[in-house]
Amino acid sequence: MPVTAAPTDLIPDTGLLIGETRSTDPTGGVHQHVYAGDGRPTAEVPLGGAVEMDTAVRTARAAQAAWAATRGNVRRDLLLRLADLVERDAADLAGLQTLENGCPRQFASAMPGVAIEHLRYYAGWADKIGGQVVPTWPVRAVDYTLDEPYGVVALIIPWNGPLVSVAQMLAPVLAAGNVVVLKPSELAPFTALRIGELALEAGFPPGVVNVVPGAAAGGEALVRHPDIGKVHFTGGGNTARTILAAAAEHLVPVGLELGGKSAHVVFGDADIRMAARLAMSGVVALSGQGCANGTRVLVHSSVYDEMLRTVTARLARVPVGDPAQERTMMGPVVSEGACRRILGVVERARGARHGRLLSGGERLGGDLAAGYFIGPTVFADVDPASELAQEEIFGPVLAFTPFDSEEEALRLANGTRYGLGAYLHTSDLRTAHRVSRAVAAGSVWVNGVPGVLPSAPFGGVRQSGWGRIGGEAGVREFLRPKNVWIAS
Repeated sequence: MPVTAAPTDLIPDTGLLIGETRSTDPTGGVHQHVYAGDGRPTAEVPLGGAVEMDTAVRTARAAQAAWAATRGNVRRDLLLRLADLVERDAADLAGLQTLENGCPRQFASAMPGVAIEHLRYYAGWADKIGGQVVPTWPVRAVDYTLDEPYGVVALIIPWNGPLVSVAQMLAPVLAAGNVVVLKPSELAPFTALRIGELALEAGFPPGVVNVVPGAAAGGEALVRHPDIGKVHFTGGGNTARTILAAAAEHLVPVGLELGGKSAHVVFGDADIRMAARLAMSGVVALSGQGCANGTRVLVHSSVYDEMLRTVTARLARVPVGDPAQERTMMGPVVSEGACRRILGVVERARGARHGRLLSGGERLGGDLAAGYFIGPTVFADVDPASELAQEEIFGPVLAFTPFDSEEEALRLANGTRYGLGAYLHTSDLRTAHRVSRAVAAGSVWVNGVPGVLPSAPFGGVRQSGWGRIGGEAGVREFLRPKNVWIAS
């Protein structure tokens, strides 16, 4: 059965949104968006260049003082109104997610709810931001702090989950009194543009939220702008290095949420069925295109074969195909280039014998041949020093490696340059606490995954970045304290 045509009627106006003005003829060129499900073009996306980034930053800066002075309860109510509009348009926003990157409908339909939770959570912070009274000695004085916004914040978000990424970062930035220039990826700009429209409809003043899709040159121009107060980037390490170099010109602080090579560590006393189900998500969720996906599976030798059998048997039953169909659990990867890159990793691993290929590893044909579909892929007995174990593949490839002791498990889990997430599977609470402390990761999930919690800090260590989104840490990320000392 052929793949359902992309719902192009959902695409918003694709011009840049600066203030309340649309720009449809920018200097950054045009990107031809292609639907990953069938490889067909859907829309031409105008891209912002240096000129448009300058206009957007100046527009945001003009709106910033009034927005920072807006009472917290007003900012709260506007964020709640935006959440209500996302809820009203949830079905269309879910459809846009599928169109943008091929995310299957059953997963895409959950994303508006996650975005709504973030918007409402940070709305609750908007009227609670304040400083503190500080003890003083040896002289008597009154000392207090003020929490102040950075001003114009540049948000650069990825293509793999744009609706959730927008809400995760936009909500705390606005709650804290900052204004935003948001640069979505040219691969997936539609959701961000629609959120920009909804922000205006909600009543945010023009210039508080500006959305400028762009490629690398546009992003660099944005980061280099002298009026940017802070940058927050979600994406890959190579791009992060470019951003850091550009931001250094004006000593602009940068928050980074980067890639990972997260491990599932399965101990001998684990619930194997539960561990297998969660490990599968490493390749099924967004076809493995998630920064925190657990794509390394480290398993105690006593249950290694059972875990392999369980995972491969379950993956063989996963419905892969048309993202628009309700039963589909796994869709395509984002582009032809991604498809070739992922298959290149598989071929190199097979050629170098860095592991045993148990399933998948090829592009799917038949009715799916025109799209960018790769079957769920499992390698066993993977060399811990190999590309399969060390590099973020960002595709549907699981790498299994056995271990014999807790010490070996930790050595393997910590044996990459990344440190975003870790997944532990054990029935021993002492093991869970001990390993959680020892594993190098910004987040640790034990015997389950709660989804993206707005109330919990999320971010990485090592080359998975720094800074946190979520919880109180998320709003503090976009505030800086000023100290005031008054002699008494």
